[in-house]
Amino acid sequence: MRVAGIGFSSAATLDSLRAVFERARAGQVIHALATVADKQGHDALAAFAAETALPLHFVAPADLAGQPTLTCSNRSRAAYGTGSVAEASALAVARDLAGPGARLVSPRHISDDRLATCAVAIGGQT
Repeated sequence: MRVAGIGFSSAATLDSLRAVFERARAGQVIHALATVADKQGHDALAAFAAETALPLHFVAPADLAGQPTLTCSNRSRAAYGTGSVAEASALAVARDLAGPGARLVSPRHISDDRLATCAVAIGGQT
């Protein structure tokens, strides 16, 4: 079970999300998308989830704090108590779907326009 965690600013576009997802997944099969719950309703995110046809899971902001991350964004730390929304949400959902033992496959990637991030976590035996 591989989960792509997505972090993004309100200015992010469908192209931002698409590009960073492709970079982060690096040919891996992804089974689900994850992000923080307060991003629900963002037009580019809804379009991206529909385009990929992957289930989209929302993580409560409080559940991001304390997730072990490989990178640290000061903005994410201040807003959510985690170094990376992308990494923390990917880990949280991978654990929810596949049980303990989830880990990051790689640190977050940042879109060229710096409006979106994506990290992939793996859970279970996948």
